[in-house]
Amino acid sequence: DGQVLGDIFLGKIKRWNDPAIAALNPGLTLPDGAIAPVRRADGSGTSFIFTNYLSKVNAEWKSSVGEGTAVKWPAGVGGKGNEGVSAYVQRLPNSIGYVEYAYAKQNKMAHVLLKNKDGQFVAPDDSAFKAAAAGADWARSFYQVLTEQPGKDSWPISGATFILMHKQQDKPEQASN
Repeated sequence: DGQVLGDIFLGKIKRWNDPAIAALNPGLTLPDGAIAPVRRADGSGTSFIFTNYLSKVNAEWKSSVGEGTAVKWPAGVGGKGNEGVSAYVQRLPNSIGYVEYAYAKQNKMAHVLLKNKDGQFVAPDDSAFKAAAAGADWARSFYQVLTEQPGKDSWPISGATFILMHKQQDKPEQASN
């Protein structure tokens, strides 16, 4: 869950068999390995979404680290871009990190199930992102941070990407390519 994830990235939970992690994984034998948190070394929207989520679900994270595209990370090692984070996660035993979904999917990376606001464990996928977007109040504003949205199927660390395009296309047949 978010509390545990925040505590891992705060450096408070240091081993995979910590009681807080074990409580979320009943019946699973967890390794007694030191956790190696991996995060972005550069400023990024991915880090903003991740730290925004942690600020919503972990009070200590919110008060001591906060949210932003670049924050002062209390623990772990930083990789530049999704590629750098991925390289560290692949090389470091017992590591955990975050990358954008498209990168993880393209590279067939493993992922966690994460407890969402409705108490359900969900996987990151297109339907979970759509569920998160469905929980937002789009009438209030078109700009929405989609972390920790309600909905039993919603992935709690979701974010939207926007594009700009001309209202009138000179060549509409090319706009769809």
